[in-house]
Amino acid sequence: MNPKIPEMHSDAAAMRAIAAVVVAAMLSLAVAMGVGRFAFTPLFPLMVRDGLLGNESGAWLAAANYLGYLAGALLAARVRLRAASLLALGLVGTVLVTGAIGWTSSLPAWALWRFVAGVLSAWSLVATSAWALGWLATHGRPQLAGVVFAGVGLGIAFAGVYCALAARPDVSAQHMWIELAALAAVAIVLPLVVSRRHSAPAAPVQSGATGNTNRPPRAGTGGIIFAYTLFGFGYILPATYLPAQARQLIDDPQVFGWAWPVFGAAAAVSTLIAAWGLRRFDRRNVWAASHLVMAVGVLLPAVWPSLVSILVAALCVGGTFMVITMVAMQEARARAEHDATAVLARMTAGFAFGQLMGPVVSAALARVTPDFSTALNLALLAAACGLVGSAFYLRREVRQHRLDASCHA
Repeated sequence: MNPKIPEMHSDAAAMRAIAAVVVAAMLSLAVAMGVGRFAFTPLFPLMVRDGLLGNESGAWLAAANYLGYLAGALLAARVRLRAASLLALGLVGTVLVTGAIGWTSSLPAWALWRFVAGVLSAWSLVATSAWALGWLATHGRPQLAGVVFAGVGLGIAFAGVYCALAARPDVSAQHMWIELAALAAVAIVLPLVVSRRHSAPAAPVQSGATGNTNRPPRAGTGGIIFAYTLFGFGYILPATYLPAQARQLIDDPQVFGWAWPVFGAAAAVSTLIAAWGLRRFDRRNVWAASHLVMAVGVLLPAVWPSLVSILVAALCVGGTFMVITMVAMQEARARAEHDATAVLARMTAGFAFGQLMGPVVSAALARVTPDFSTALNLALLAAACGLVGSAFYLRREVRQHRLDASCHA
């Protein structure tokens, strides 16, 4: 009997397990974020078209979702559930509340569902990150994190393409919410099965960096949590209002609706490119560069209002926001000594607070400025400044790390 045959079977089984975990985690993030978090963005201008919402009520619905995301992140570290159980709760709940928006028609009910959707999205992101990143690091495949986090962009692109194609005058936005929930129900089957079959490691593995050049010092997480908070504030305004800004220029959902699929496609491709780049560059340098590119995308529609600038902004913001999420989660997990889930939850909470402040600040500015567009432009300017400032902080941390390393050499 050939002794290599069992080994070949073992290798094949390992490859199948890796593929199953990567695809399942990718689908999990696609549903949790692409549908649970961001389906509101392409559907918002359609709800305005149907007379269901106005700009200010839309801002408060967005704020309800961000507040729920913050609450979910704060609770994630305190919910005593295995990652697979927390993931299942988040995904199944996301499907239910997405459908519930289509079955109800009152603003208070929608605010409640968007709040719950935020809670469930945070749980799903934390659980998926802790499970998938830990599992891939344990099995020596941390570079596949780029494929996992591409799921968010794929989910966004899918929801955006669906809305652009289905946005006919005879199809209501509420009907589209229900159809999205049905499609999401199909997509969560694989994550529910695979997360049960291939459980997360019992403890985080410190070799989760993408290479020796990326191994961070045993530093605290306060600074990177603050940078991640500014990222949340910086990206959320364009992520919420890009389709609405496009609609102001071209009142045709078959045209303005494509700003969001471009955003999602850029997010999906960017994580794959970044996973390759992380083999050569420090995570924090990639993070800082992404903040600068995002700052350009955030500010561009405010200084150059055109459909071209909005599409370029979608590429800049969509092409960096998931790269930042991926490298920030990897950096935080690599610094976690014993409890990756708690650290990732704190990162997510900081991000959630930042994004909650986005619509709150824009709504507050709308009360003291001539119109909503002026208020949004001022908020975009503040967001761009925060991104640039946090980029300089991350670069300074890298330089300080190198200086400390040379002093101890």
